[in-house]
Amino acid sequence: MPEVSDEAAAAVGGRRATPTAAPTAAPKAKTPSRVRMSAAQRREQLIATGRQLFAERGFDATSIEEVAARAKVSKPVVYEHFGGKEGLYAVVVDREVRALLDRITTALTAGHPRELLEQAALALLTYIEEETSGFRVLVRESPLMSGTATFSSVMNDVAHQVEHILGAEYKSRGYDPKLAELYSQALVGMVALTGRWWLEVRKPRKETVAAHLVNLAWNGLSHLEAKPTLITARRS
Repeated sequence: MPEVSDEAAAAVGGRRATPTAAPTAAPKAKTPSRVRMSAAQRREQLIATGRQLFAERGFDATSIEEVAARAKVSKPVVYEHFGGKEGLYAVVVDREVRALLDRITTALTAGHPRELLEQAALALLTYIEEETSGFRVLVRESPLMSGTATFSSVMNDVAHQVEHILGAEYKSRGYDPKLAELYSQALVGMVALTGRWWLEVRKPRKETVAAHLVNLAWNGLSHLEAKPTLITARRS
């Protein structure tokens, strides 16, 4: 019978022992394989990741490395789908622009101008409430020379829709329809800026905010002067 080594003896308290078969290693647990995404699924994942990062940090402070790390992919995967950070940003912004315009356009179903104002204001506030990250992306400054739409351009599109409504209403009341563009920009700007404020405070409820916005706008519109002048100009 072969001698047990000194090391083996020490392991059993210095006593000699007959050799035993080495214990069989327990089978390793199988690591669950990562589900492989299709190209379309990976693209959607990267868009969602970029949307969140751009909302949190803005365009300049977000890097491709961060997008890749959060999506758990390599940087070349991001470049393969979008060509770079600018390409990803452009896709994210374009989607948000279309989503917001669709909401507002779909909401404008009433026949009375005041109801249309209510619907437009509430549609914007609902978008802010439900798509907060998307709204944050839109209201942040776009990168220079990006060519992407901005929140200002979105609101300008909405103003053009309101302009057609106001133009018809002005004409029926004997006002100059050419002023509809000016008033539509003022109304939409008022709602948009209030929406940016409400994004942070979330008080009062969106229905209350919409009601007060329309109250200010409508009661002002319903008592318009045909040819307003500044008080200071009247005194001179």
